[in-house]
Amino acid sequence: MTTATLRPFRWWDIEAVRRIEMDLFPEDPWSVEMFWSELADIPHSRFYVVAEVDGHIAGYAGLMSQPGAAPHTTEGWVQNIAVDRAHQGKGLGAFLLEALLEEAARRKCTEVWLEVRTDNDSAQRLYTRYGFEGAGIRRGYYQPGNHDALIMRKAMA
Repeated sequence: MTTATLRPFRWWDIEAVRRIEMDLFPEDPWSVEMFWSELADIPHSRFYVVAEVDGHIAGYAGLMSQPGAAPHTTEGWVQNIAVDRAHQGKGLGAFLLEALLEEAARRKCTEVWLEVRTDNDSAQRLYTRYGFEGAGIRRGYYQPGNHDALIMRKAMA
């Protein structure tokens, strides 16, 4: 894996993160306001990190935690994981996912959920490798391209 350092995602990282976001998800990138909204809930219900390589942001990831459907449970939702194209295929996505799963365990999440585009095979392989299983489809979830989302779930031990 590329040598990367994880650190908290801060407001001054939004510009660099948005560049990655717009390159990877040109049809439906998160807005500056969406990132601000997520960062505003740290540490209460959100956890966000950036991965730096050689002093530059190479990726980012976020987790939301909330009360679960069953009493006295907490569930986690992977909000996003993205790796700059120049750093893809080097283990950085797994590094970010591991950080989110460690945080989910710290927050005592009983399960972690995510949505991934049905045509994003590499991300689905990563999630499957970490114990996520398909749990359903959200038709037309990603707009404006009308792409379906695969809902995936991982039970936490």
